[in-house]
Amino acid sequence: MAPTTTRVLRLLALLQDRERTGRELAERLGVTDRTLRNDIQRLRELGYPVHAQRGASGGYRLGRGTTMPPLLLDDDEAVAVAVAIGVAEDGSTGIADIADHTSRALAKLDQILPKRLQRKVSALRDATAIGPATTGSREPDTPVPAAVLTTLAGAIRDGATVLIEETARHHPRSEVEPYRLINWQRRWYLVAYSLEDHSWRAIPVARLHRTEPGERRFAARSLPDDDLVAFVMRHIAVTGWRVHARIIVLAPAETVIARINPAVGMVEAVDADTCVLHTGADALETVAIYLSMLMMDFRVDSPPELLAHIRTLARRYTEAVADAPND
Repeated sequence: MAPTTTRVLRLLALLQDRERTGRELAERLGVTDRTLRNDIQRLRELGYPVHAQRGASGGYRLGRGTTMPPLLLDDDEAVAVAVAIGVAEDGSTGIADIADHTSRALAKLDQILPKRLQRKVSALRDATAIGPATTGSREPDTPVPAAVLTTLAGAIRDGATVLIEETARHHPRSEVEPYRLINWQRRWYLVAYSLEDHSWRAIPVARLHRTEPGERRFAARSLPDDDLVAFVMRHIAVTGWRVHARIIVLAPAETVIARINPAVGMVEAVDADTCVLHTGADALETVAIYLSMLMMDFRVDSPPELLAHIRTLARRYTEAVADAPND
């Protein structure tokens, strides 16, 4: 690559960061003011709208143009864009034709990614499954650093253990065998086998304070479920909410299962006409509304606080139709 071309690309990378003075740019590139002006003109000829501000506080900045010029990304940015496109590619965004567009964009990005970055992106995409779309939404946990996800994905790819530190456990440091990453409603979960208590877990990645690659390789175990997304959804239904409820539903288990989303709750049959629904939400009011949408007779087993919210709803519904004529 010619020195001039290399320098112009470096100039573009500097301008994409923030506005910079001419003196700062010339010093960073090791060129004269005249050479800098020539390089700025080359960028403009290539379609990059470089704006100049005169005066003591003036400088150069990259503006908006009428066409889409090539974009320069650093390593972390390239990985982040590729992963984000990959997550959107499954079509769960609700946009009808986005899958075709994202597939083409991802193919273009894959074509030019260096092998070291391709390996990271491929590992994370291959290790990730997307949870089901739901009508409700949850507030996101603390954002998960991309470095944590790539560490976990690399360990899943290599069949290597991971040392993790969890913020919400009495003995936070432990070693696990990672098997799958699940992304659901802007939250990440790691399906892993704990070598500490020899159990399968769905670990919220946002609660991992630190992750380090382990030194041991492991042979794959029999999975706790053929569908690991379903495994995580059951875990969320039972333990992943701020409020948990146990509801006796006066209907067959098969009927209730067909009615609810797997992330809403877990159903256990009692007899042919009764089942138990373990469900939850981030607030008692939300659970009460969900139960009214179930359109089946039910009894609240726990928690007692839920009864107060249901009584409030019952009073409001009753008063809303008190003066209405009977048809």
